[in-house]
Amino acid sequence: MARAGRGRGSDAGRSGPAAQRRRTSRPAAQQQGIIPVLAAAAHDVDGAVKRPPTRPAVRTRFQVVSLLVREERARVLADPGLSTAKRAEQLKRLDGVATLLAKIAVRDTSLLALLAEDARVSDAARALKADLMRAGGLEPPEEPEPEPAAPTTTTSTTTGSAPRQVVPQSVISRRMANPFLAPDFEAAAARVQTKARRLAGWELLEPLFRSFERDAPGAPACMPLPAVGAAATTSGRSLMPHQAQVVAAAAGGHRTFLLADEPGLGKTAQALLAAQAADAFPLLVVVPNVVKTSWAHEVGLWTPFRQATVVHGDGDRVDAFADVVIVNYEILDRHAGWLGDFGFRGMVVDEAHFIKNKSSQRSQHVLALSQKIRDRVGRPLLMALTGTPLVNDIEDFRAIWQLLGWIDDTKPLGALLTALEDSGLTPADPGFASVARSAVVDMGIVRRRKVDVVADIPARRVADLPVELDGAVGRSIRAAETALAERLLGRYRAALEARGDDTSFGAAVDLDLARRVAAAELKDSSSKAKGENVFTMVRRIGQAKAGLAADYAAQLARNVGKVVFFAKHVDVMDAAEQTFAERGIRYASIRGDQTPKVREKNITAFVEDPDVQIVVCSLTAAGVGLNLQVASNLVLAELSWTNAEQTQAIDRIHRIGQSEPVTAWRIIAAQTIDAKIAALIDSKSGLAARALDGATEEDSAASADVQLDALVGLLTDVLAAERP
Repeated sequence: MARAGRGRGSDAGRSGPAAQRRRTSRPAAQQQGIIPVLAAAAHDVDGAVKRPPTRPAVRTRFQVVSLLVREERARVLADPGLSTAKRAEQLKRLDGVATLLAKIAVRDTSLLALLAEDARVSDAARALKADLMRAGGLEPPEEPEPEPAAPTTTTSTTTGSAPRQVVPQSVISRRMANPFLAPDFEAAAARVQTKARRLAGWELLEPLFRSFERDAPGAPACMPLPAVGAAATTSGRSLMPHQAQVVAAAAGGHRTFLLADEPGLGKTAQALLAAQAADAFPLLVVVPNVVKTSWAHEVGLWTPFRQATVVHGDGDRVDAFADVVIVNYEILDRHAGWLGDFGFRGMVVDEAHFIKNKSSQRSQHVLALSQKIRDRVGRPLLMALTGTPLVNDIEDFRAIWQLLGWIDDTKPLGALLTALEDSGLTPADPGFASVARSAVVDMGIVRRRKVDVVADIPARRVADLPVELDGAVGRSIRAAETALAERLLGRYRAALEARGDDTSFGAAVDLDLARRVAAAELKDSSSKAKGENVFTMVRRIGQAKAGLAADYAAQLARNVGKVVFFAKHVDVMDAAEQTFAERGIRYASIRGDQTPKVREKNITAFVEDPDVQIVVCSLTAAGVGLNLQVASNLVLAELSWTNAEQTQAIDRIHRIGQSEPVTAWRIIAAQTIDAKIAALIDSKSGLAARALDGATEEDSAASADVQLDALVGLLTDVLAAERP
C-alpha cells in the first residue's frame, strides 16, 4: 500500500508561512494518518455494540477496522523509513486500537468469527475499507480482475490454477499396508461404450433436457421402484416404505440414483443403506460443511458396523482405514489427489445442485473423482442427493447427469444411449420427448414429496443436525467448557475432603454430592454477571452456530420454499439476517422490540409474498400467537431450556390446516454441552405428548432440572474419565 502524498521532502525542515499554509491545506485526516481514523471507527463500533443488537453494518465496520489494523501494523514493521522511536510510537497507538477491538469482541463474541482467516469479506466491507483508507491518506489497492474459468475436464483432479495438495499421514500408512488395489475385471467391460448407430449425427443432449419441460408437465419424475413395505435394518432401526424401495433397488442391481426427495424424507439413510446393499465400501461422501458432522452421526445410526471418518482442514485426523470418508466441498481442492487414488467403490454427493456450474473448481473436482471411480470400478454406486425439484432449470442437472455417468460433454452414454437407440425414434419424431424423458428417469431419478408419502412419516418430527464448531471460536468454547468442568471437579473434591471421604482418582461417584455441587454452581451462575458459566457458554455456542444454522436454512429455502428460522438471542438473529442478505435471500423479521404494525407487516410479507423465503423469529417474541403454516420446515438455531418453548415454536407451523408433515431441524453443536442439553430436553418429555400451546408451572421446573442435570453430566463425565 502506498500513502497518498508520501513525499515530504519539499516541506521538511521548513517553518515559514508558505510551508505552514501548504501543510494546513491538506485534509485533516490525511495529515493525521490512518491510525486516528481507525481509532474513531473502533470507538463508533464500541458504542454501537453497547446498544445491542449488533447490526450487520456494525459487524462489517468491526471486521474492516480489524483488517486495517492488521495491515497497518505489518506496514509499520516493514517500513525502513521510520525511525525506531516513530515505529514504536505508531505500534503503541495501533495496540491501543487493537485492545479496544478485543474488548468489543469480548462483549459480543460472535464478532470473533469475522477475524478468521477464511472469513468472507463482502463487497460492502471492501467498499468501506477503501473509504477508510482514503480518509486516512492511503490509496486503496485496485481490485484484481476475476480470473477466467478453467476449462471443464473430467479426467484430471488438477484444474485451473494448481491448488495446494495434501496427503494425510494416515493415507500414506494405508498405502504402505496395502500397496495394490484389487483389480475389478468388470471395469474393462463397462468401458466398452455403446456407439450411436441410427442416431449418429443427431444432437441428443438438448432434446433430453427439453423433454422435461415439454413432455407430460406435472408427471412424476420417479423410476419404477420395487413394491416393499417398512423394513428393519441391522442397526435395529426401521426404514419407512419409501426409503426401503431405494435400498431394494440397489440390492437388485441398480447403481446410479438421482435421489431428489424433499428434505425430511431420509435421503441420508437411503444412501448409506443402498451402499450397504451394493457393498460399495469404501464410500466417498461429498457434502456441504454444515452437514458433514451429521453424516458421520448417521453412519453410526444406520450402518453401525461401518466406521466413518471426517476430513477437516489438511486431514491430520483422517482415519484412512475407515469405510466411509466424508469431505466437504470447501476443502475438496486440497484433497482431490489422494481421494482420486484411494480406491472407492461408491460415491455420494449431497446437495448435488452445488455442482451445477461446471466451470467451477468445485464441480470439476467432483466430476473428476466420479470419473476416476468409474474408470476403475465396473459398476460403482453413484448417488446424487438434492431436494431441488427437477422441473426447475433442468440445464442445472447437466453436471449431475455427468457425475452419474449418464452423459458426457456432448452425448448420452451407455444404457441411456442404448435406450434411445432401441426406441426407433429420432428427435424429429413427435413421440421422442416422451421416450427420452422416460429413458432418463429410468436411469435412476427418484423424486418423492412429503405429500406423496404422508402415510409413511409422522405429522411432526424433530431432526437433529449435529455441526462441528471449528476454528478459534470452537476451541475457545471447548476450553471454557473444560474450565467449567474443572471448577465443578474442584468443588466436588473440596467437599469430599471437608467430610474426610476418599478423594483418590477412580473412587466411586457420589451422585447426591454431585447434584449439590451442580446446584451451588447454578446458583452462583444465576447471581453473578461476571465469569464464564453455563448460561454464558450456551449463549456463545448459539452465536457460534448462527452462521451454520443460517447456511442450512438457506439450503432449505432453495430446496423446499418457505422456511421459519427461530433463535433466542438478537445477535444470532442479526448474524442469520446478514447471511441471508449477502446471499440475496429475501426475509422478514419478527422481534420483541417491534410495534404491532411492523410485526403484522412482516408476518403478512412472509405469508403472502412468494419472494420472501425466510422469516427470522425470536423464540420469546414469536413462540406463541402466530400462524406461519405456509411453511412446513423450521430451523431451531438455538436450544431452549424447556421442551415447551421448543414445542410452541414448532406449533407456529404445525397447526390445524397444515397440509404437509412438519420437520423441525434442530442445530446441535457436537462434542459440547449443547448435545447434552438436547438429550436432556428429549428425556424430560416426549415431543408428541406435549400440549399444543401454553407453558405450565412444570416447564419452569423442567428448565431448572435441565440446567442442573447438564452440570451434573459435565461433572460425572470428568469423574468417569478418571476411573481405571
